[in-house]
Amino acid sequence: MADITLPGASETSRARPLLLWVLVYGLVTMAVLLLLNLPSMSDYVGADNDDVMRLVQVRDLLAGQSWFDLTQYRLGLDGGTLMHWSRLIDLPIALLIRFFSHMLPMEQAEALALLVWPILLSLPLLAATATAARRMGDDVTMHVALLLTSVFVVTSNRFLPGAIDHHNVQLVLVATIAAGLLDPARGAVGHALAGLAAALAIAIGAETTPFIAMTCATVGILWAVEGAVYVRAARAFSLTLLITLSALFFATVPPVQYDVVTCDSLSLGFYAVVGIGAASLFVATQLPGMQDVRLRAAAIGVTGLLVGAGAVTIAPQCLQNPLNELDPLLQSLWLSGVVEAQSVLDQLDKEPSAFGAFYAVGFFAICICLFRVVNGDRVRAHAIIVALIAVCFAIALVQVRGAIFANLLAIPPLALLIGELRRKAREKPEQLGAGLVFALAAFLSVPSAWALFGVLAVEGTAGVTNRMKFMAGGPAATSNEAGPTCEAPAGFATLAALPKGTVAAASDFGPEILRFTHHRTLSGPYHRNQGGMLTELHIGLAEPDEATAFLRGSGVDYLVFCPTFAQTRTIAAMKVDGLYAELIAGRVPGYLCPVPIDGPSGLQIYRVQLP
Repeated sequence: MADITLPGASETSRARPLLLWVLVYGLVTMAVLLLLNLPSMSDYVGADNDDVMRLVQVRDLLAGQSWFDLTQYRLGLDGGTLMHWSRLIDLPIALLIRFFSHMLPMEQAEALALLVWPILLSLPLLAATATAARRMGDDVTMHVALLLTSVFVVTSNRFLPGAIDHHNVQLVLVATIAAGLLDPARGAVGHALAGLAAALAIAIGAETTPFIAMTCATVGILWAVEGAVYVRAARAFSLTLLITLSALFFATVPPVQYDVVTCDSLSLGFYAVVGIGAASLFVATQLPGMQDVRLRAAAIGVTGLLVGAGAVTIAPQCLQNPLNELDPLLQSLWLSGVVEAQSVLDQLDKEPSAFGAFYAVGFFAICICLFRVVNGDRVRAHAIIVALIAVCFAIALVQVRGAIFANLLAIPPLALLIGELRRKAREKPEQLGAGLVFALAAFLSVPSAWALFGVLAVEGTAGVTNRMKFMAGGPAATSNEAGPTCEAPAGFATLAALPKGTVAAASDFGPEILRFTHHRTLSGPYHRNQGGMLTELHIGLAEPDEATAFLRGSGVDYLVFCPTFAQTRTIAAMKVDGLYAELIAGRVPGYLCPVPIDGPSGLQIYRVQLP
């Protein structure tokens, strides 16, 4: 390719000032995060249900539950729910809690660990994006990328205090992979780090699998095109990916499940398919006669066929979205309300003000990269990064959760563009147009700017004020409800004081019930908990007399009810003579005995007393 750069000493000489600037921007970013969030925090756990559930899982690990046992025994029907989350995220959080517990009471140790973990992750993220940007451009590009990444960290919810779900780690890994592949020196170390990050990404969460597939395809194509120049890099990537993924498979998958294929976690399916691809690529680079580009292309074609055959043979069920197997009732009453699972059309229909924040920056970056490739400007770097952005953008069209990865990967090429436009604006200050184009490009490169523009365009200034109050932890301006909320502590404290039993409650309250009480809860917002969620939905939809069969069959001791919860109201509207509709109307059947709540709370707790 035209912009080949052979290995040299320049990368080493640039590393030291880059790390220094990463530290400077990182300290400022962490300080801003703390200043913006700590004063308004009422809880040390993140607002996402997954953050709460992660803490419950970490607590179980610290309490002695087996490393290989991911069953949440207090969630779902009898026997519990086998979770699909990786212990690789539980481990560092548990270690931090254990370390701080030697100096602080356990609750304070938890709070400090949950403060430190997500904020510290901003440092490797900044390092990865800065490295990727520096490899695409110059020092100005690096500084613009650091600034854009800092804004990305501060304005997203993945690095806030208490955000301990795995998505922030996945963002770091995705940026690390991009930085490794963009190495103009084709270094073995950088590509080995990319292979390590790819293996970790697969082991931590299946949502990055399409991205890893594109990464592997990109490495294979680069070797086919560049040949000997890229052979060390391809070998380093494929061998590291194979070895690391093998180690993670045996370190995290229980031996009794070695032959089980699951599509939402690391299992035989992902291990075998990725292993076939990585091993085939490594072997292909060792074969004689690979100086011929036609033979290299044929080898990559054979590798692709082997991977495809392995996927069809070993894990054909994983070639579709695992959420497609959900019960239709869960599709309509639960999944349709999960924001990160929305498609592009759903997002445009339900919340058009956020559409630009999710999709505009990624689309802008794709257009810029394609324009650069067509015009022969740093073709290799832009071809690599556009392939990585495009696969994330494609995922986002199906499920909006992919948009954050596309927005992150857009930073290096857009930083290069902004840096060049800045230089042109400074060289010709008399040309107002150059300055305006520079300012416009900077604006278009920030997802939060698109979010602000969307709220202004759709909701007006009142919407902006409302969103700002919500982000600051205050009440939403659009809320007309008076009195305490269902999330108020008094309700959970009262529930925790009751004798141990089984609780029926809306799925979003499941993680909180597990965190604050010793009870088992039927429902939690997780696709492996279909039985528990369906039982809770049928309880709410059934007529009061019919609901007793579901309550008795699942052994429910307590019914926890929130009349203002959106899903509860939807259920009541679907079945106007159902139990939830009756409770909203204030008609409580005789077998439900109200439990007084000591303190302000919108929650209603009933003891189930069946004849």
